[in-house]
Amino acid sequence: MKIKEIDIYAIRLPLIDPFIISYHTYDDMPSIIVKITTDDGLVGYGEAVADEHVTGETWESTYALLKYTLAPAVIGENPMEFERLHEIMNKAVYQAPAAKAAIDIACYDLAGKKLGVPVYQLLGGRYHEKFPVTHVLSIGKPTDMAEEAKRRIQEGYSSFKMKVGTDVQVDVKRIQAVRAKVGEEIAIRVDVNQGWKNSATTIMAMRQLEKEGLDWLEQPVIADDFNGMVEVKAKTSTPLMMDEGLRNFRDMRELIEKQAAHKVNIKLMKCGGIYPAMKLAHMAEMAGIECQIGSMVESSIGSSAGFQVAFSKKVFTSVELTGPLKFSKDVGNLHYDVPFIQLNERPGLGIDVDEKILQELTEFSTKVTK
Repeated sequence: MKIKEIDIYAIRLPLIDPFIISYHTYDDMPSIIVKITTDDGLVGYGEAVADEHVTGETWESTYALLKYTLAPAVIGENPMEFERLHEIMNKAVYQAPAAKAAIDIACYDLAGKKLGVPVYQLLGGRYHEKFPVTHVLSIGKPTDMAEEAKRRIQEGYSSFKMKVGTDVQVDVKRIQAVRAKVGEEIAIRVDVNQGWKNSATTIMAMRQLEKEGLDWLEQPVIADDFNGMVEVKAKTSTPLMMDEGLRNFRDMRELIEKQAAHKVNIKLMKCGGIYPAMKLAHMAEMAGIECQIGSMVESSIGSSAGFQVAFSKKVFTSVELTGPLKFSKDVGNLHYDVPFIQLNERPGLGIDVDEKILQELTEFSTKVTK
């Protein structure tokens, strides 16, 4: 089986509501969809959701990189030879993990379809039966976030990820308001997205929040400030998760060496796809660090790929792939049994891609052949 042609689609996924985090407000989600066709007629889909604030990639640069560099480099290759494919991509361009993830995911989809098994069977088999889905609360007024949390509890959600990271004292009020509204039994995770900048501000905030019983605090300081994470971890009692600071093997080695976090948020878009994500998970497992599969707000394609990884490993104790629940229109049909997600046993990623919707959402596209 060889890669015959690659179609690349630059799309915009329409959001039901704006998605607001510390560094940006998204009215829609720009994404790149990759469709790989093999010489024996199989089709696999992948996705790249770039974030210039996290990986240094943009929607436009990812499209160009796939069109002119990565797609031509893998034409004619066997999509089941993952180590070789990543070596080819790594030699072709330094970093650019989201772009590489699109190729990686499509190749795993192809491999699963070729062998007639779900992708998670290629990763060691299924370990988890289901995961609870956490609802993500965008940044808003304290009272508005609290009221939304109350409504979501009535829909069946039992945990929330709160987006904060603006004015630290307002953030404290946001967290306190949600806790007061939902009670002590509901799990609250707080994601600062680097917004508190440094350890001093973070420690000040957490001294006001220790009694709120948070599940964990995610990436309060600037991504590369490992020493800041170490100080926060030493001087607070809330479990600490690293996200933006963990992108590759080098980051994981430093995190383990410095014991900079209790948990890590592994995202396919940050590390280059399923294959490197599994390597990061193995590193974390050996160091006794729990993992989460996180979201860059991908469609059903990228979200399903993340779930395939999470369901296959014991070390993954939480998931956060809620992109498809935020879109008014999606290119795939990943199914959620809110507030849970359970995967099916269909080959590959286990989803159908609606080509009509894909074309409708496409801003520009190209085809790469030999």
